[in-house]
Amino acid sequence: METRIQLAPLAASDREQFILDNQEAFNYGALEEFGLRDEHFEEDGQIISRETIEGAIDAKNAETYRIVADGKTVGGVVIEIAPKSKRGELALLFVTPRSHGKGIGYAAWLAVEKLHPEIETWETATPCFEKRNIHFYVNKCGFHIVEFYHSGHIDPHHPNERFEYDATDGGMFRFEKKMKG
Repeated sequence: METRIQLAPLAASDREQFILDNQEAFNYGALEEFGLRDEHFEEDGQIISRETIEGAIDAKNAETYRIVADGKTVGGVVIEIAPKSKRGELALLFVTPRSHGKGIGYAAWLAVEKLHPEIETWETATPCFEKRNIHFYVNKCGFHIVEFYHSGHIDPHHPNERFEYDATDGGMFRFEKKMKG
């Protein structure tokens, strides 16, 4: 059975809750992987910082949506669209922990693809420790790993990003998905 969701544009009044929900979802993933001893925090107590989330929401060509299922907010997504190059970036995608395992993330991704059929190449990135995300992007959504960022190969698009590429975090994978025309 197909999971039915809607992408609702983020209302200004919901921005703070969006940030908190995003942080909760990312913290949950790290806790699930590493337990309470996690050392992957961008800021005190948060795997993803407020600054990182706000930067994604406020990016020049960003579109921010709440994922809604059965009238309830169950996640969020931020995409950046570059119409001239026909490229899109999945900057953030999260599902609240209480809604995991219900096909919501996949349904949201399919909705994003339908929202922008003009995009020929999508890209995203995730930390290497996020095995769930890697499975999701590669095995469910059809992305391919195209690059590995670490201390010897820093992301050229985000050279000053606060994410530390050291022995404890293992780096980041960059993914691409070429859309069939």
